[in-house]
Amino acid sequence: MPIRAKYVHTNLIARDWKRLVRFYCDVFGCERKGPERDLCAEWLDKVNAVPNAHLRGVHLRLPGYGEDGPTLEIFSYDQVIEGELPKSNQCGFAHIAFAVDDVDQALQRVIAAGGGAVGETAEAEVKGVGLLRVVYARDPEGNIVELQRWS
Repeated sequence: MPIRAKYVHTNLIARDWKRLVRFYCDVFGCERKGPERDLCAEWLDKVNAVPNAHLRGVHLRLPGYGEDGPTLEIFSYDQVIEGELPKSNQCGFAHIAFAVDDVDQALQRVIAAGGGAVGETAEAEVKGVGLLRVVYARDPEGNIVELQRWS
């Protein structure tokens, strides 16, 4: 029997949290939820196993959900570990997805806001689900964002 659970947020570590917050608010209509966080404490070091961790950021309310919906938590640590750009087939969390009215227009907004494309836009009939128009993009820090429209 599964434990009783409720999905609450996904964390995204950014080089510049303020830049990514602007991107997700301007492009996808996310809204800040709650206060700006400025965290540095013993409990945090215990939880994340990063000695003397200091991080800042905010939670964003995701579009399509009410006040109590899940959030995208965007934080920056004072010290970050750089890595390669995420790949679509890399193990772990791969992308965040948004349903949009117009995939092509959404991709252009992502690009205009400092992001980019990963691949090409595609359409596919998914048996029992419908017609999917989809493209993978990158936010300004290279994280993968799926833009999709079902019909």
